[in-house]
Amino acid sequence: MSESTRLNVFKTYKLYVGGKFPRSESGRVYEVTDSKGKWLANAPLSSRKDARDAVVAARKAFGGWSGATAYNRGQILYRIAEMLEGRREQFVREVGEAEGLSKSKAAAVVDAAIDRWVWYAGWTDKIGQIVGGANPVAGPFFNLSTPEPTGVVTVVAPQDSSFLGLVCVIAPVIATGNTAVVIASEKAPLPALSLGEVLATSDLPGGVVNILSGKAGEMGPHLASHQDVNAIDLAGADTALAKELEIAAADNLKRVLRPQPVDDWSADPGTSRMTAFLETKTVWHPTGSLGSGGSSY
Repeated sequence: MSESTRLNVFKTYKLYVGGKFPRSESGRVYEVTDSKGKWLANAPLSSRKDARDAVVAARKAFGGWSGATAYNRGQILYRIAEMLEGRREQFVREVGEAEGLSKSKAAAVVDAAIDRWVWYAGWTDKIGQIVGGANPVAGPFFNLSTPEPTGVVTVVAPQDSSFLGLVCVIAPVIATGNTAVVIASEKAPLPALSLGEVLATSDLPGGVVNILSGKAGEMGPHLASHQDVNAIDLAGADTALAKELEIAAADNLKRVLRPQPVDDWSADPGTSRMTAFLETKTVWHPTGSLGSGGSSY
């Protein structure tokens, strides 16, 4: 069959929830265009029900993911980078269309995003040594502080950095054992929805990351007030929406990471986004009697 007689196979973009690819339960979609206004695809317009389903999936996955060894989480994050490397050309095209970048600039963005997965993969079994440790106390006790994941984290992804910024806010959340419900960039959701396809084939358990496309202003308030969401990252929220979500999040004392201006998502991110969603557990343990010969159990 000649190429000219082939039927065009258009890609149907879907949500990524609980390791599966549902359409929005509402059946709604919205048009996604490139920087010049050219139609690219119809993306699902997520509803409140989709957001609730994503929280249920994230909560169900939390026990297994937080209980996995840090080394194993690092292996899986590295596997994500491997899978992205294999689909590099697809993401270069999608990021270029989404952000109006030349092929070379889009390639640099995708390469930086892949490198960022590798970077966080290396941190999974090291962050505990940075923020935890033994505390000196006056008495016959061991006093140990260890970091633990906060739980289910809602992430409002950056609006203007559809892929690198997205990776920069997802990876630190899951690297530390949390699970995520992500609201992708409204105007450029396609790289995020394609990332779901990569996550599904990279050994990441279903539900650890759930990706919704649509309006942050519509889904955000429901997620910010959801009693089973433990924290929220407002990276992609504008000033008015961030204030609304922060007020809603106070109802169950969610951790809130306020929007922070980022000039260059490829710059060294440090550890702040990982520690933002960690709790510290401190354990006291008796050392036994202390005599002239030292301690004994």
